[in-house]
Amino acid sequence: MASSPVHLAYRPTFAASQAVIHTDFLIIGSGIAGLSLALNLAERGRVTLVTKKALEDSNTNYAQGGVASVLGEDDSFDLHVQDTLAAGAGLCRREIVEMVVRDGPARIRDLESLGVAFTTQGGQLALGLEGGHSRHRIVHNADHTGREIETHLLDAVLDHERIDVHPYHMAIDLIGPRHVERANVRGVWGAYALDAATGEVRAFVAKRTVLATGGAGKVYRYTTNPDIATGDGVAMAHRAGARIANLEFVQFHPTCLYHPRAKSFLLTEALRGEGGRLIDAAGARFMDAYDARGELAPRDIVARAIDSEMKKTAAPCVYLDVTQLPSGMIERRFPSILERCLDFGIDPRREPIPVVPATHYFCGGIDVDARGRSSIENLFAIGEVSHTGLHGANRLASNSLLEALVFAERAYDGVLENVDTVTLPAVQPWEAPRGHVAPDPMVLEHDWDEARRVMWDYVGIVRSDQRLTIATERLSSLAATVESVYRKSRVNQDLLELRNIIEVGRLVVRSALLRKESRGLHYTETYPDRDDAHFLRDTVLERGGE
Repeated sequence: MASSPVHLAYRPTFAASQAVIHTDFLIIGSGIAGLSLALNLAERGRVTLVTKKALEDSNTNYAQGGVASVLGEDDSFDLHVQDTLAAGAGLCRREIVEMVVRDGPARIRDLESLGVAFTTQGGQLALGLEGGHSRHRIVHNADHTGREIETHLLDAVLDHERIDVHPYHMAIDLIGPRHVERANVRGVWGAYALDAATGEVRAFVAKRTVLATGGAGKVYRYTTNPDIATGDGVAMAHRAGARIANLEFVQFHPTCLYHPRAKSFLLTEALRGEGGRLIDAAGARFMDAYDARGELAPRDIVARAIDSEMKKTAAPCVYLDVTQLPSGMIERRFPSILERCLDFGIDPRREPIPVVPATHYFCGGIDVDARGRSSIENLFAIGEVSHTGLHGANRLASNSLLEALVFAERAYDGVLENVDTVTLPAVQPWEAPRGHVAPDPMVLEHDWDEARRVMWDYVGIVRSDQRLTIATERLSSLAATVESVYRKSRVNQDLLELRNIIEVGRLVVRSALLRKESRGLHYTETYPDRDDAHFLRDTVLERGGE
């Protein structure tokens, strides 16, 4: 079923000159997590949703695979829990895994009640199989599940009279105690955001602030993520003093289309779930040499295997062969992928698809509890920006949309707890940096390229202490330069995003250096073995120390 078009009836609620806007609940980000929570909270107060691009620009909109949930007759909660724990390599929080898995079916029903149409077969939901799963349990809409979900959530949000949406507003920093005019005030009270249309910075003041800003794939040179994924939420939360956990665990999706014009187009894991095979240039399969599960091994194993094969043969890519799939399956199950490949002159029905790994998903983020509460009062985080403990050291395929849906529901209770007793303080308008000159675009472009290249070359699929040390030095130099530019220039989105990717990159490197073992998505040649005696724990960072 085709998705209905997104209508853009945005309702800004301020005059162009208004510098301070008050609301009950501020949500930053417009993916599945932020939109779902906005709908929930709108029943209890005024919700303001801020996002730096168009509302539909989010990682959710690019998600092809689907939502993992226990719905098959041969499946069980225990099996899904065990699959998730196995993929997480010892670092999952079991109580969180059990909660998320058990909440899954109800969240699928919520989506269906909004009109989300999942693919069916014989009158029942068609359940896909992906790497690391022991059962078919991926609920999907062909190969554009994220777009289907995002469209219906957006329609519901835009139709709700108590939700005010502000696209093209990029959050700069969270509003903390030093920004308010009341003594002995703790916590977060909203955020400052740049209006891209006018260049004005506004203060959005709220009783509760929720970061739902998504991932940070653009920290790396090659990524499956859209351009908006610059780690803004993690960077802002870290600057505010929030606890950050497990950022060393960066998932590289094994199969992205390798083509100079493809811009890292993702090829869903469901292709391998349906029988797709990874082969080298000579047409030989190689995954069985790395793992007994072959192409259906967890993503960390498959990505490292591809990386190893490419290095051994000096090949620029490997190939995903789906030519043996039943006639008509690619057209029916993967229409978006077929169309995209054909655009680049590749017909997957007749020839293997060239693929390489690319940065895809961050398993770490702002450390939160079972209700999405961060370590800072009044600040919540849900979706990929958060670290809930569900994924551990490696995310099981299609557990991400599931986590976002469940925590949007669970955070509702946390956000509302004692909210009626909260009185908003007076907040100072944005204090602009001292300069009024726009930053030099040549400097921004150079530093942007260098930061992402450093992360790709030295902090990628395979790491070492030597590479990480070099990355530390180079990113520290870049950070000093960019902070100087920030203090002397008029802010714009390019400068703010560069500042954030460098900060998140430094946190990833710092976390990776602290974990002196290999586990899940973190593989280092310096410490190639897993060390449960010393590192069966989260890597936690706080500003000023660990």
